[in-house]
Amino acid sequence: MSIESLKERIPDFAKDVRLNVSGLANDEALAPQTKWGLLLACAIATRNPDVAAAFDAEASAHLTPQARDAARAAASIMAMNNVYYRFVHLASNKEYGAMPAKLRMNVIGNPGVPKADFELWSLAVSAINGCGMCIDAHEKVLREHGVESAAIQAAVRYGAIVQSAAVALEAGALQAA
Repeated sequence: MSIESLKERIPDFAKDVRLNVSGLANDEALAPQTKWGLLLACAIATRNPDVAAAFDAEASAHLTPQARDAARAAASIMAMNNVYYRFVHLASNKEYGAMPAKLRMNVIGNPGVPKADFELWSLAVSAINGCGMCIDAHEKVLREHGVESAAIQAAVRYGAIVQSAAVALEAGALQAA
């Protein structure tokens, strides 16, 4: 499945979503590897197989196999971290924050792509998953690596668009049922 065919499946009630998805391919706010890795990680984070397949197919033309794996790793590791650290952040009992997480996260230290790319992908996935603690941690690392606010905002905007496409497709399926 391509992004183009995915757009065609977005219902008319979500025309704005379709237009936003259309703009992603030509948006140059981020370098190509940064953008396509981010889109792939976010598409996987939506947990919608059609969205993930469409963005994976498109990303394969723009990313090395190693970068595609790093995007998959960002989505996977954030799926774990976002649940755990959102719990730590939201729990009334602050004792959990002092306990060791005991979660393997080696890929964060050695993702196989530039650290700033992986952190940007992790930030956008964390935004999709709603983990404020992870958002703050990744944003801090990005700032330390000299990533500007406009790039950080673009990454989260891309994530929001990809997430909205998944929701629009699901809502369209309900409408058709």
